[in-house]
Amino acid sequence: MVLELIIHSGDDGYSAEIPSVKGCESWAHEEAKAIENVLELLRFYLKLTPRHIVEVDYSRKIKNKKVLKVLIRANEQ
Repeated sequence: MVLELIIHSGDDGYSAEIPSVKGCESWAHEEAKAIENVLELLRFYLKLTPRHIVEVDYSRKIKNKKVLKVLIRANEQ
């Protein structure tokens, strides 16, 4: 499964959201923390187990926001 993660940068910090998962959004002073928080929410909302691998890759930048791709796959071990 591939989802988009959008990072908005503002004067006071960063907000991260996964628009296709209702309520999956977070805010933090640091970009990395906002991403970490929103991925934790994603794992909760989708009921992902430790056997699911979640990878994040840069996709593109549009004005004051970055778009990342979140890849979710099952660990085959």
